[in-house]
Amino acid sequence: MGLTLKMFDNNIGLILIGHGSKLPHNRENLENLAAIIRSNGKFKIVDIAFMVRDTPTVNEAVDMVVGRGVSKIVLIPAFLAAGVHTTEDIPGLIGVKEREPQLKAKGVELLYGEPIGSDGRIADILEEKAFKALGHEVKRDSEILDAYSVSASGKIVDKSMMLIRQAIGDDLAKLPEDKISIVERVVHTTADPEFAKLLTISDDAVKAGVAAIKAGAKVVTDVKMVKAGINDARLKKFGSSIYTYMNDERAMTLAKQEGLTRSAAAMRLAIKDGLDGAIILIGNAPTAAFELVEHIEAGKVKPALIVAVPVGFVGAAESKEAVEKLSIPHVITRGRRGGSTIAVAIFNALLTLAEGKLYG
Repeated sequence: MGLTLKMFDNNIGLILIGHGSKLPHNRENLENLAAIIRSNGKFKIVDIAFMVRDTPTVNEAVDMVVGRGVSKIVLIPAFLAAGVHTTEDIPGLIGVKEREPQLKAKGVELLYGEPIGSDGRIADILEEKAFKALGHEVKRDSEILDAYSVSASGKIVDKSMMLIRQAIGDDLAKLPEDKISIVERVVHTTADPEFAKLLTISDDAVKAGVAAIKAGAKVVTDVKMVKAGINDARLKKFGSSIYTYMNDERAMTLAKQEGLTRSAAAMRLAIKDGLDGAIILIGNAPTAAFELVEHIEAGKVKPALIVAVPVGFVGAAESKEAVEKLSIPHVITRGRRGGSTIAVAIFNALLTLAEGKLYG
């Protein structure tokens, strides 16, 4: 049974918090739950986070959702019952008392909800599992509602895309067809039509990115927040893996030895490990982009695609200009604006195209 909510807007982010495990199916279960809620269209953003052993952490997820312009963030522990984890550990990790005023100053309200508890709907699921174990076929009432839910979600997406195309139609008319889905995805993610003018996509960028994904290319990000925004399961279908070197002890040691920023050291280490034919996603760190450009110009590495959209007042615009001068296929945003969520949006648009689908 679905919920009917009366909201004045849909500017709320939901984060489901799991315990975290080394076993991949635990993450997949939480991702699937998030996908189901996301498809209902009641929240602007639905993301996941983990208490231990997996990423993103709760604080990383909060930072990522804040960056996407929500007015409220609701954190729900995906635990069956209240206990030390839900009442002490997770609130401690979030630092609720410290974070609430910080976020309030940015116009964002932080809310922490209850675990699942002894809900009648959980009892129905347990009953269903028991009947299945006995070999009985079970048909749930929710199957009758599935078609309606998918239809309602689709209408929300269709309406969003209609409004986006009305707002940036003149800009889209100037673009080749393969670039349109990238621009639409970024505008949809940011709710800012201005990005249609800020995005610069080289002529061969989309073709190169899609081909690299299909070939199972390595994907490297400058920060964990970019990595966290990409669905590993979708990427692994192409035989590809995604990496970030920011917290690699070798990068930390190199940064100290060479007097580099950790981002530059992480990029240098990634290059040393091999980036020929790879896709590079830079959403936060201009120094990572400068380091990459230097090695490309020296003929030491040749990635398949560079997505460089770092944000900031120092070096961000200049680093993207340096990337734009390369002969390597690239996607950048002009000026100071950008960010991890935009890097994620660009890559996910390419991933959708690689899967043979259209966005919107």
